[in-house]
Amino acid sequence: MKLTLAENIRVFRKEKRLTQEQFAEALGVTVGSVYKWESGQMTPELNMLVNIADFFDTSMDALLGYRTKNNRVDALMKRLTDYCRVRNREALNEAEKALKKYPNSFEVVHGCAQVYAFFGVGSRDHAETRRALELYEQAKLLISQNHDPKINEQTISGEMASAWRLLDEREKCIELLKKNNAGGIYSDDIGLALALDLKRYEEAEPFLSEALLMNLIGLVDSVSGYALILCHRKDYVAARKMLSGFIDYLCLFKEGKKTDFTDKIMASMVMAMAYVYTLEGKTEEARECLRKVLAFVRQFDAAPDYGIQTFRYPAFHQDAVFSDGFGVSAAESAETLLNLLGNQKLSQMWKEISIHEP
Repeated sequence: MKLTLAENIRVFRKEKRLTQEQFAEALGVTVGSVYKWESGQMTPELNMLVNIADFFDTSMDALLGYRTKNNRVDALMKRLTDYCRVRNREALNEAEKALKKYPNSFEVVHGCAQVYAFFGVGSRDHAETRRALELYEQAKLLISQNHDPKINEQTISGEMASAWRLLDEREKCIELLKKNNAGGIYSDDIGLALALDLKRYEEAEPFLSEALLMNLIGLVDSVSGYALILCHRKDYVAARKMLSGFIDYLCLFKEGKKTDFTDKIMASMVMAMAYVYTLEGKTEEARECLRKVLAFVRQFDAAPDYGIQTFRYPAFHQDAVFSDGFGVSAAESAETLLNLLGNQKLSQMWKEISIHEP
């Protein structure tokens, strides 16, 4: 078992932005003692270790750097997942046993919180949901142990907000989501709660408009990437259906004929469709797509606008501007995308159409 006490004391101290002198003064020890702790020359006595853990709001396990063997914890968590899959309430008993055995393991505490939250859905006395909230709070204190990049304090706060909503504490739910809405990650949840639960429609609209736009932009990357995976598998029909469906979806968000950034996005998506047709050997269909791309390119570059003024649901930041990262103009973006796709036949067709189309 490898302990990393010296390194952890140093890391925790720096996280609090304390000098060794300030840390020593807070604990009532000499600067020399702190130096020796952090250099590994000396280990604090047990009582002092408890004081240090309390000072940093962490557990002794986290301070020492102790890690339980993954095989034991992994087997335990899998057993809990299996119980939940068939909604077997034995999972709750197993969760309590796990918490007694590993009270200071982030993975166990957070996992058990999720178990209680799962069974809290539909619970009339809400006991499971309240237990979940207790465990989420405990998990936050152990967050320094976490090694899962998909989990952080922001995501745990989102899970807690869901629990508050189950308890009919709508205001607490929304307040917690708003405090942790960096990057608009919870704008859709906030908007839905305001509109559905509290009927505060005007307040909900900016959040839902932001969520729609962010999800739309995220879908551009997701759909494009997944279409490439389908092409790699030679499932061209599925790739075309995915792209076609998204193109239709994109059209729903544009109101009027004024040029805006959605035209630049549309050019890229239709270019991707041309790529799929080229791989299928359907040259005429690919050419027709490229003609549409050219029309979008010329339309956008004739009067470039990087805003979303014609976005159909405009409550979110009318002054927002966007970039696709491929190029300033739509023509540049098209060329960049062609180079990334690396299909010579498609590039040659684009060159011919760009030159000869009126």
